Amino acid sequence: MTLDEAHEYDGSYKVGDTVNIEIKTTHRVEQKKVVEEVSNSQKQISIEEAREYSPSYKLGDTVQIESDSVDFGRIAAKDARDTIMQKLKEDEKASIYEEFKAKEGTIVTGVVERFVGKNISINLGRTDAMLMESEQIKGEHYEPTDRIRVLILEVSEDRHGPRIRLSRTHPDFIRCLFTEEVSEIRDGIVEIKAISREAGNRTKMAVYSNDPDVDPVGACVGMNGSRVNAVVSEIGKEKIDIVEWSDNAASFIENALAPAKVIAVVADSDEKKARVVVPDYQLSLAIGREGQNARLAARLTGFRIDIKSETQNNELGGEFVDLSDYYRMLNGEEPADDDEDFIDDEEEPADEEAEEASDSEE
Repeated sequence: MTLDEAHEYDGSYKVGDTVNIEIKTTHRVEQKKVVEEVSNSQKQISIEEAREYSPSYKLGDTVQIESDSVDFGRIAAKDARDTIMQKLKEDEKASIYEEFKAKEGTIVTGVVERFVGKNISINLGRTDAMLMESEQIKGEHYEPTDRIRVLILEVSEDRHGPRIRLSRTHPDFIRCLFTEEVSEIRDGIVEIKAISREAGNRTKMAVYSNDPDVDPVGACVGMNGSRVNAVVSEIGKEKIDIVEWSDNAASFIENALAPAKVIAVVADSDEKKARVVVPDYQLSLAIGREGQNARLAARLTGFRIDIKSETQNNELGGEFVDLSDYYRMLNGEEPADDDEDFIDDEEEPADEEAEEASDSEE
């Protein structure tokens, strides 16, 4: 210390003297709230750090922390670092949200990481998401590290990051698979008008062509079934019925009931109800196992469909559907009523053919 600096303490000091300097420190007390996740390090403290002061602290408590002046710089640096890290985390969450929000309604490929009960945690690259049991196709089995394709059904914001809802059972999963496989759909020539699905079992899809020279059903089936088979390979044993959409309700309902043959359809577009008559040998096929064919057709068309066999209809004396015009058509006569849609059915197949038709439903 120089003589001038010593004289600032006492003017009697001379060269060679020893100067005793008492260093005084200042203290401050900080109050911080105990939280699970720290967003403001100046006012909050994590439960883990709080319990370093006292194991009795719990969430919501206030911790009093005494600091002296030598800690001021360190605390300021820590606060700055925490603020920067928090901002980086928030920016990363926002970036992930925007990325996956843009992929909503599309199919992505992920990797199976682990199982949480019957739910599957899937690594999507920058984040993980859960494929819930209800969104899984029954009968499918996966192992960790397996690659899996999923539909991003919905993306929403959460304080812990984006919440991504995945699905393999939604009808749009089928829509996306066909869009990938069928160039006519991607080009807008063929439209998917409606899909009804019971995942893992059966799907009905109605398609329409904006080009009269393009068969919409054939375009989706592909050469030797190549396109539809590519879709089926992704969903296991699930069957897919592809039918042509029509703005004529009766025709659309007839198509939707395929592979069953239909004699007559009477559709009430206002009430969204339809009465359908089928040949006796086609009744079980039209209804389907446990009513599945009729149920999917109803969902596809939006109509409540009541199906009866020709014999059942005749026993009702034509009160269900008047088939007199249908029988005129079979005799080569002109129908008298244009309000009902009658299909000139082929001759009833032999018993063996009927059995094969029924087996196809099984």
